[in-house]
Amino acid sequence: MKRNAFTMIELVFVIVILGILAAVAIPRFAATRDDAQITKGRSDVAAIRSAIVSERQTRLLKGDIAYVSALDGVSTNLFDGPDANHTLLQYGIAPGVGNGKWAKTAANTFTYTVLGDPVAFTYTQATGAFDCTHTNLNCKRLTE
Repeated sequence: MKRNAFTMIELVFVIVILGILAAVAIPRFAATRDDAQITKGRSDVAAIRSAIVSERQTRLLKGDIAYVSALDGVSTNLFDGPDANHTLLQYGIAPGVGNGKWAKTAANTFTYTVLGDPVAFTYTQATGAFDCTHTNLNCKRLTE
């Protein structure tokens, strides 16, 4: 008599191996998501800072020594510039709630939520600085 099926032992063995692989892989995927949020935030902060400097250089060429007055105001997006004549990020960043999202909390204060922690960034027009409090661990992750 010839059998054409798997035995119960073989099926249990395969299920156990798949369970072990899943137990190893799932935490790694969660860590990858957290790293992606931090990397996105770092990229956004670098782009915003670069846009502030670029706008300042454009103003200096025109004889205006002031930094841009606000980082947004043209549309519902953040960081698109204070008016149609002064563009920071060409398309801006859509505001949102939750991890990996930016939100505006005051006139020149924005938060980026990473790992459930909203990190507050403040724009200072006098110096052109866009920074957070470096005692916050997630601030350090996003800026250092």
